[in-house]
Amino acid sequence: MYAPERQHEIVARARAAGRVDVSTLAAELDVAAETVRRDLTVLERRGLLRRVHGGAVPVERLALEPSVPERDLANPAAKDAIARAALDLLGDARTIVLDGGTTTARLAALLPEGRELTVVTHALPVAAALASLPGITLHLVGGHVRGRTLVATGPWTTAALGSLRADVVVLGTNGVSVERGLTTPDLAEAEAKRALAAAGRRVVVLADRSKLGRDELVTFAPLEQVDTLVTDAGADADLVAELAAAGVEVVTA
Repeated sequence: MYAPERQHEIVARARAAGRVDVSTLAAELDVAAETVRRDLTVLERRGLLRRVHGGAVPVERLALEPSVPERDLANPAAKDAIARAALDLLGDARTIVLDGGTTTARLAALLPEGRELTVVTHALPVAAALASLPGITLHLVGGHVRGRTLVATGPWTTAALGSLRADVVVLGTNGVSVERGLTTPDLAEAEAKRALAAAGRRVVVLADRSKLGRDELVTFAPLEQVDTLVTDAGADADLVAELAAAGVEVVTA
């Protein structure tokens, strides 16, 4: 296969799957990993792909952040498994802060009735899931609500979150990599997430396999701030090993 043909195939696979990784392409296209990396560099320069750790994503995927309903349809079984594993990690925590995200919303829906628990969130779907649950003392942090993610952002939000110190903070993320830590495409949301990450005695991150090795526009927390990352059984083993080697406890659900 000539280079132009191979590069065309790489772009087609990236658009179909949402992501390609170097090791899989090298094996399936029967070329060296370094050849694939050169192809990805060429395709990035042409504006067709964006390099991320271990592979690349199509630029179309980066053009628009998915809405909550769109994200809720992605990897639902994996997100359910992650939420169940995260519930076990709460232990005897009495105060928790829940970030926005479809997986954190699933965790909120699993919190048991009758457990005395104080929950703080800036996410409308999380608050809606907990508002009538017996035993839960719910605090909803206000601010400017982003219609795409349904979380509050802005100075009010960041100031309120920055005043907290909770037993456990549960974070969602758009991307996580060894090089750049936790990342998100929105600057305002990054500020809120930065305050969230600093508010926990223990920080738990929920990220399905599509988030691992992926980098977005802005870093809101380095891996050093993460105690536990919960991902799903379909996560790339090499990426999981890299995160574990960086000092993060990785739980595979």
